[in-house]
Amino acid sequence: MGRVAAVDCGTNSIRLLVADVTVGEDGSRWLRDVHREMRVVRLGAGVDATGVLSAEALERTRQALADYTNIMRRKGTERVRMVATSATRDARNRDEFFDMTRAVLGVEAEVISGEEEARLSFTGAVADLGPEEGPFLVSDVGGGSTELVLGSWDGVRADVEAARSVDIGCVRLTERCLHDDPPSPAQVAEAVAVATDVLAEAFAAVPAAKASTWIGVAGTVTTMVALAEGLPEYDSERIHLARLSVDRIREVTERLLGMGHAERAALGPMHPGRVDVISGGAIVVRALADHLTTHGITELVASEHDILDGIAFALG
Repeated sequence: MGRVAAVDCGTNSIRLLVADVTVGEDGSRWLRDVHREMRVVRLGAGVDATGVLSAEALERTRQALADYTNIMRRKGTERVRMVATSATRDARNRDEFFDMTRAVLGVEAEVISGEEEARLSFTGAVADLGPEEGPFLVSDVGGGSTELVLGSWDGVRADVEAARSVDIGCVRLTERCLHDDPPSPAQVAEAVAVATDVLAEAFAAVPAAKASTWIGVAGTVTTMVALAEGLPEYDSERIHLARLSVDRIREVTERLLGMGHAERAALGPMHPGRVDVISGGAIVVRALADHLTTHGITELVASEHDILDGIAFALG
């Protein structure tokens, strides 16, 4: 057993998992959470338009990473891996980010490909589901990108058949299309068209028709589940492995699109950092649902376990 730390720095948030990893004789792994935390730092704010990471976003990320580093030390972490995704892949000043993370954390942050990001997400997402529910399609709607990955799980190891990352997510779609609050019908229509068009590239590469179960990970999906369930506050235990019908996905999306900032902020399960971008994320999730219904999939299984757990499994 070893104590490891996984850090995932995305377009919208930076997250930490400190966990103990136990490895069985057959190669199977179990995780026991020691500390799990998420902060919204909006590292990728404006990158779609400017091509650079802002000084303010870099400083927000530095402060969060410094706090995470202190937590890792207090918890006695033996190994750490940090991955950085969509925003850093796109930024011209990415070296500033890597210089900062190296100085604060003491290890190199890795820019992983969209395909590797999807594989790590898949490993984390499927571990609590029975093999008989597969094959699985895992979707990870982030701030700047969305990953789809198709594969199977035998209870010990994940076998990935296909994966694709495309440049659409809650921050990117909001900045590109949803300029009013609440957005106008024309803006919503444009956002739906953009999301559908970009996701078509992912579906062309990932044969979703082979999937029996759709799993959704990351904050947009888990927040939508919390809202659909009417939770007074965010409750990860009640959200993990909850099932949300396609009809409910559409209802929650329409509800969010009709709300202004103050109304969304007043929702109990809503993280303050998601208030501005949740509607864009919901449009992406609804576009996924609309496509998957054509293949007979009628519900989404939400997983609180994702790329962080996949990184931790790999460290073990």
